[in-house]
Amino acid sequence: MTWKSLPAWWRGRIPRYRLVGARCKQCGRTHYPPSQACPYCGSTELEPVALPRMGRLLSYTVINYPPGDSRLEAPVILGLVELDGVKIIAELTDVLPEELPNIETVEAVVRRVEEQGEAGVIGYAIKFRPALKGAKE
Repeated sequence: MTWKSLPAWWRGRIPRYRLVGARCKQCGRTHYPPSQACPYCGSTELEPVALPRMGRLLSYTVINYPPGDSRLEAPVILGLVELDGVKIIAELTDVLPEELPNIETVEAVVRRVEEQGEAGVIGYAIKFRPALKGAKE
């Protein structure tokens, strides 16, 4: 993921670093990441809503041969995570593929995903890891 400009990176920082979705005032549905219009009814009357950091892992897939520069970090694990009724697809971290069948609860963490040269922007993103024992939803 390469940022085209520093202003574009700055505008997108909130949904990348925080779990803030958008709730539609017309149909009441919530989606993530937030957008300019509701993907369900098309309304532009949206309000920000904080999503929980703990969620349920519904499904996952292991990509052993990812395209591009991700090959250095294979395997890449993507999960379908439900956060209070909102389903999102995100990368799973801090887990081995053979441990996945035992994972039910995950928590959001911020991880570094790229660095653009020595003086460039360091990019972070939300990923999910298995919830620590004793963590509350």
